[in-house]
Amino acid sequence: MPLNGRQVKLLDRLLDGFEGKLTSSKWGSAAKCSPDTALRDIPQLRALGVLKKSTGGGPSTACELEH
Repeated sequence: MPLNGRQVKLLDRLLDGFEGKLTSSKWGSAAKCSPDTALRDIPQLRALGVLKKSTGGGPSTACELEH
């Protein structure tokens, strides 16, 4: 499955040393998309093995690059 432009842009940003954990709200702000769109993008990247769920819980699920 090819990545869309938002996904490529944010992955580039993560590879360049994104500070903190990636959440859907941070994804939406950085990609200038709706929270619903961010919530679709992130699981797609998790399914591809590009992102993984960060350790720890909380009200918002955070992700990081899969190493």
